[in-house]
Amino acid sequence: MAAGLVTEDDSVFTEMVASSPQPIAELARASRALIYSVLPETVEVVWLRQRIAGYGTGPKKMTEQFCWLAPYTNHVVFGFYYGTELPDPDEILEGSGNPMRHVKVRSPQDLEKPALHRLVTAASTHRVPPPQRHDY
Repeated sequence: MAAGLVTEDDSVFTEMVASSPQPIAELARASRALIYSVLPETVEVVWLRQRIAGYGTGPKKMTEQFCWLAPYTNHVVFGFYYGTELPDPDEILEGSGNPMRHVKVRSPQDLEKPALHRLVTAASTHRVPPPQRHDY
């Protein structure tokens, strides 16, 4: 598997969504903005070949990351590494993986749902160390 690129600007993420239909690329950028609004110190890692971007307090999946984004043709997958452990009273999480779950973002209105904001907030502190300064 190719190594992910720890990013410090929008260029690698922009490259990742470049082949997506414009509405999906915009949804992916808005999804990314939601993550940064919850945790401004978020560390982003982009796997260009897989077209996935992971987010957390460091670059390591499952120990430092709490969510990921993956653009598809008709939606953006907003995934949560420990989704089965997150409070989801509105039952918006999908999937059967253990412990991962996801939400399919199909419109800008999906990103405005308080339930998604609550999930991102809860995930940003669940099973991940607090943000710290990394020098990559």
